Amino acid sequence: MKRRTLVFLIMLVAVIAAAIIYSLASKDDSAKPLETKVKQGKFEILVAVTGELQAQTSTDIMAPLLLRSRELRIRNIKIQDLVAEGTVVDSGDYVATLDRSEADNSYKDISDELEVRESEYMKTKLDTTIQLRMLRDEIINLNFNMEEAEITLEQSQFEPPATIRSAQISLDKTERAYIQAVKNYKLKVQQYNADMTEVTVDLAKQRRRKAQMEDVLQRFIILAPAPGMVIYKRDWRGQKRTVGSEINPWDLTVATLPDMSTMVSRTYVNEIDISKIKVGQEVRAGVDAFPEKEYTGLVTEVANIGEQLPNTDAKVFEVVIELNESDPILRPSMTTSNRIITKTYDSVLYIPLEAVHSNDSMTYVHLRNNTRQVVVLDESNENEIIVEAGLDSGDRVLLSVPEGADEMKFTGLELVEVIRQKEAEKKRLEEEMQKQLEEEQLKRTQRRGMRPQVGARPAGNS
Repeated sequence: MKRRTLVFLIMLVAVIAAAIIYSLASKDDSAKPLETKVKQGKFEILVAVTGELQAQTSTDIMAPLLLRSRELRIRNIKIQDLVAEGTVVDSGDYVATLDRSEADNSYKDISDELEVRESEYMKTKLDTTIQLRMLRDEIINLNFNMEEAEITLEQSQFEPPATIRSAQISLDKTERAYIQAVKNYKLKVQQYNADMTEVTVDLAKQRRRKAQMEDVLQRFIILAPAPGMVIYKRDWRGQKRTVGSEINPWDLTVATLPDMSTMVSRTYVNEIDISKIKVGQEVRAGVDAFPEKEYTGLVTEVANIGEQLPNTDAKVFEVVIELNESDPILRPSMTTSNRIITKTYDSVLYIPLEAVHSNDSMTYVHLRNNTRQVVVLDESNENEIIVEAGLDSGDRVLLSVPEGADEMKFTGLELVEVIRQKEAEKKRLEEEMQKQLEEEQLKRTQRRGMRPQVGARPAGNS
């Protein structure tokens, strides 16, 4: 019994001693500031932006092109039914149905108008037939009158001269009336032919409108023109067209079938970083839905004019990034994380940003030998910054401020003047760039002011 008690006490003392030793070691580790080595190697300047995946090319699923016909007079048509976004369809598969309400009303109006045109056609045709028949009868009667006048003249050869003269005048009048009637008949034929042509053209036009409308109504069920995945079309406001959305004759796209073989990330870069972005720069892209995946790409488009996105005050510029890889898991509208490589240094020294400190006149780092080393810095990325002077590869710098840091002496104070010159040069370049921008703006303003205004008179003229 005593032996067991002794063993238990020994084990208890050992555990307590181990706990005390571990606690003291932990305090030493926590009190010791974190440090890192100065690294040398490839250094990349990155601009990180988020974007949205889109297909570079796509096939539009469109409403009937005949809706653009001015003769149909259809303005806006609603989407009555539409398959779910992401549905995979084959060529000829059902995609959507358009609302026929406005088209049915238009079809009724066209049918009523066609009946009016047919009635006008028959009326004009009958009137023409009757009028021409009357004119032909009149010519025949005048011809009989002329023959009677000739007989009368022949029988008056032995009558007094006055009677002969009277018969001659009567014949002349009859011949003249006959000639005028024939000419008038020819003119009337031309006039009635023109009238018939007009009503015939109107009737044919109205029949064509009705045939077009019947053809359009048969196409209000929209089928896929090619195989692919249905993606909803975004209108000029950026809103997706769904059930209840309207399409108009000048934008008949109901949905799209994107070509998944080539995807792009459409993103927006703020006005501070846009000057760093150039076409052809390499990009490393990731997809938020698949964080383990990484892709590469190139900047293919950079907007020249900024825009203001909804619900934001900042100006941004659209940038399009084309992905080099094709992956079946990628889908339009997925969110991407893009890191655009704006500049690459092959072999430079660099340290973490949290190791850098500064005061009014210089930048410095804390060394493990309890000194503050002045450093000359250059460009930085999200996590690290280039060191031009003050450190060597392999030097160890502290990542946190040690105790008594304010009392540590500075080393490398000769670099302070280099830092000042660097800052002065940076300021000079910024002022030159600002001056250049102001001069360009002034020239554009002057060119606009020199353009003549519409309706303005030259100086000195009254």
